[in-house]
Amino acid sequence: MALILTLNRKTHRAFNRVRENNFSLTGLLGHTLHGKTAGVVGTGKIGMCMVRILLGFGMKVLAYDVIHNPEVDALGGTYCNDFHELLSQSHIVSLHAPLLESTKYMINSESIKSMRPGSLLVNTSRGGLVEHKAIIEALKMKKLGGLAIDVYENEEGLFFKNHEGEIVEDDVIARLMSFPNVLVTGHQAFFTVESLREIASITMDNLTCFVEGKECKNVVL
Repeated sequence: MALILTLNRKTHRAFNRVRENNFSLTGLLGHTLHGKTAGVVGTGKIGMCMVRILLGFGMKVLAYDVIHNPEVDALGGTYCNDFHELLSQSHIVSLHAPLLESTKYMINSESIKSMRPGSLLVNTSRGGLVEHKAIIEALKMKKLGGLAIDVYENEEGLFFKNHEGEIVEDDVIARLMSFPNVLVTGHQAFFTVESLREIASITMDNLTCFVEGKECKNVVL
């Protein structure tokens, strides 16, 4: 949601401007989220958190997932049985799906054609859900209004490291970062004090179950 608000209201650009004593509003026009339609792809635990937040902003929420979560309907959201239907109606599309064979490059040149002109795409899930070269073309053609990503398909060796003063050899991410309507963050969506504490706690519980031979509820089958 932070990425959506920043991308929509261009607060990152405003912040940089005022540091140079530029208080002009030119190019900072955004849209009111209330009443707009948001599409949430993937309605697991994180996707459902996003559904609740978007509804709190007064947005109409559409959802897409192979497994329907009854909480979506209970909260006032609506499932789309067709992925392209969600794309065509959503002002904002937020991805929260796992990376599987069936979801790899679900955002590609063909699916982008179904997206509402000027819509915003946000991916905080897995980089491989998006075909980034197709995104670049959509941005160049002004089909997409903006992109925000916290994950990138080829982030290994790039994210979590300081490359200041170096030349970024990945031409795709370098091109993406050249657009004024693209936000890139370094896989930090999880990075809170509370989240790190929970990760540590669950890891210790898993190890304790293994050492003591107890059943572990987090076993991956």
